[in-house]
Amino acid sequence: MFYYVSGTVAHIAPYLAVIDCGGVGYACRTTNVTLGALKVGQPGKLFTYLNVREDAMELYGFATEEELKCFEMLIGISGVGPKAALAILSSAPPEKLALAIITGDEKALTAAPGIGKKIAQRIILELKDKLAKGQLGTLSGESYGGTGIALIPENKVSEASAALAVLGYSQSEIGMALKGIDLDSLTLEQIIKEALKKMMKG
Repeated sequence: MFYYVSGTVAHIAPYLAVIDCGGVGYACRTTNVTLGALKVGQPGKLFTYLNVREDAMELYGFATEEELKCFEMLIGISGVGPKAALAILSSAPPEKLALAIITGDEKALTAAPGIGKKIAQRIILELKDKLAKGQLGTLSGESYGGTGIALIPENKVSEASAALAVLGYSQSEIGMALKGIDLDSLTLEQIIKEALKKMMKG
């Protein structure tokens, strides 16, 4: 229904940003990461997700399409609601979330308030399983299909590729984004972050 809202930031509160679009204030539930990019009285643009329930309609907004993609992936996992997804993305932005899934780092997810070990394990298993079944794309010619278990790549290029595939990018997009990045001197998280920046510009 809404792809994004763009206007003046009218109000900011914990997990909430209000964007004034032509005199109408859209209340968007959001993450600490997105809130950090907004200032009251300044222009703001949020990519949105409309959550419709029997008793309510809630609008969720994110500063980047990557964050929105991650939110949609998280709420697609049984037991993870919008509130939990916002908590996870507030403590683990897209590059950290992708890295946590590829490396099986439960602690990165349980750092979010209200996220226990069982939910963290389910998120990692389900998203790895999607990668294994090729539902999130294949990486540099390698297929993770067959066993239903994602192989953990052994070098930074394939680990970064796998992490970006978790975020839903295609093999060709990943290849283009990794070109020109100093893979030797940067950490894996920095490589993923730089690649995301390039893809956002594109």
